[in-house]
Amino acid sequence: MSARFLRLACTAAVAAQAVLAPVPALAVPEPQRPVAELLTDLQQLYRQAEQATETYNATEERLQRQRAEVTRLDDELALARRSLHSSRAEAGRLARQQYQSTSGISPYIRLLLARDPQHALDEGHVIGELARERARTVGRLAGDERKQADLARKARKAFDTRLALADAEKKQRDEVRDRLSEVERMLAALTPDQLTALAALEQNRTADAQRRLTTSGALSATTPPPSQEGDRAVRYAVQQLGKPYEWGAAGPKTYDCSGLTSQAWDHAGTPIPRTSQEQWAGLPHVPLNQLRPGDLVVYFPEATHVALYLGGGRVVQAPRPGAKIKVSPIAANPILGAVRPDPKARPLTRYTPPTVPKEATEGPDEGFNPSQPTTPTPT
Repeated sequence: MSARFLRLACTAAVAAQAVLAPVPALAVPEPQRPVAELLTDLQQLYRQAEQATETYNATEERLQRQRAEVTRLDDELALARRSLHSSRAEAGRLARQQYQSTSGISPYIRLLLARDPQHALDEGHVIGELARERARTVGRLAGDERKQADLARKARKAFDTRLALADAEKKQRDEVRDRLSEVERMLAALTPDQLTALAALEQNRTADAQRRLTTSGALSATTPPPSQEGDRAVRYAVQQLGKPYEWGAAGPKTYDCSGLTSQAWDHAGTPIPRTSQEQWAGLPHVPLNQLRPGDLVVYFPEATHVALYLGGGRVVQAPRPGAKIKVSPIAANPILGAVRPDPKARPLTRYTPPTVPKEATEGPDEGFNPSQPTTPTPT
């Protein structure tokens, strides 16, 4: 084979490789997901974050109670130790007295040999009283020892429970932060047009749900007056309009959903449980067609969101992270039911609802920004 032929063959082979080599794929942009699908995913993330928040809130409440229990037991244990020390000192003193007064002769022999039998009897009475005092001291000492041991055991158990709750709280706090980070990442990946479309779709869905609820007759056409406590709870909640949502917060500058409702009723003079699940489980239920201002409307099957009923089919709520406290239609979320913190309280004979600024009801949840602070209207 000639050198010229070899050169031609090599050239042909290179050319063939160039022709047969795969062509790099063109970068094809990922198609935008439907807005309805994005909204569903976003709402699911918010719901998961709020569920984690309420779990964190419940653990924080238990941790606070456990801290108080540990402090109480520590104080009791300190008192028990002081009492035990005093009992031991008293027992030692009596033991020394007994040792010093012991003569080795029985009281009966001393009575027979005494020149003054009456004096001997009196002395025996004193000795008997001392014996009974020693018995009481020994009994008190034994009781103090048992009490100290029992309190020490309870204090250790309470402290171990406190450590376990603190560890659980940290894990739950991390879970909330992870959920909120997912929300932030999803929002950061959306275009301004997508965000606008999301807000519009959410408002439309809420309006449709509100219309269906109203036309179904589930709500009463008229709103009965609240109790005096309910009125105070409503006015407190209205005063918080425009303040930011913050998970785990219960005022006075920021709130989460159950932080707002629990603080409203606490300021009304009727303390209620801290979390939405505890409020749903622990407070008397009331039908939607009997709602009065101050009642709590609970949302989602897991009772992970709660709002305070304002009247006229509206609620005051701390909606979600990134939003501010606002007035919303009662059907802004899927309703689980309603509870009443003061079922035995009588309704007011005359009631004037508090003034709600127009800005509190307009626009999406994250768009509310009151121009002036809200002040309650006198009843």
